[in-house]
Amino acid sequence: MTQTAPTSPPAGKQMLSEQVYAHLRDAIMRGDYAPGDALKPQDIAKQQGVSLAVVREALVRVVGEGLADRLPNRGFAVPAASDRRWQEIAEARRTIEPVVLRMSIERGDVDWEARVRAAHHRLARTPAYLPDEGEYYSSSWSEAHRLFHRTLLEGCGNPVLLETFDRMWTASELTRRWSAHRAPDRDGVDEHRRLEEAALARDADTAAEVLVRHLTRTAAVLTDCAPRARDEV
Repeated sequence: MTQTAPTSPPAGKQMLSEQVYAHLRDAIMRGDYAPGDALKPQDIAKQQGVSLAVVREALVRVVGEGLADRLPNRGFAVPAASDRRWQEIAEARRTIEPVVLRMSIERGDVDWEARVRAAHHRLARTPAYLPDEGEYYSSSWSEAHRLFHRTLLEGCGNPVLLETFDRMWTASELTRRWSAHRAPDRDGVDEHRRLEEAALARDADTAAEVLVRHLTRTAAVLTDCAPRARDEV
């Protein structure tokens, strides 16, 4: 008796799901949805002109990235700013990333130094805010920011640790946008400059200390503003 191989979703459906996923991810990041807002599949399907199945598939991907919650018997929603997970993620980053940064400083070669310098230059020269992208960090700055932090750690040479960083970064990206909205006067330029200088000076103690303070400030701003988040976003 022959067995038939499982069929994959039609290419058209996959393309539509990808489009809806990208739309939802961008909308959440832009702040089109406030923390705690419902993500109603029926409304999204109507807006995007697609089926409910396509929308649900896209929502599952957004949930997998930590940018939405699937609530029992209540559908989907943007996570609340007061959600304890953000502090847990921040704690995990403060615990893991300074250790990986120390490894990177110890093991990184001259090519790593050049990549760190280039990544920092790109970050410093990329506008953090753009008029057509609202009050949150621009998508181009966010990518330059991610690249700088990842490049700092790449000298460790351990792909498992870097994959861990990637997962934590994606999960914390939304709160980073929220905290920027609430702390517009924060001097992130100076924080990143000090990180680059300490790393390239091979001063692991200072680099780790600066990184911990950098990560702590983001978490602290969000914690202080969480009770008012829904009114301010």
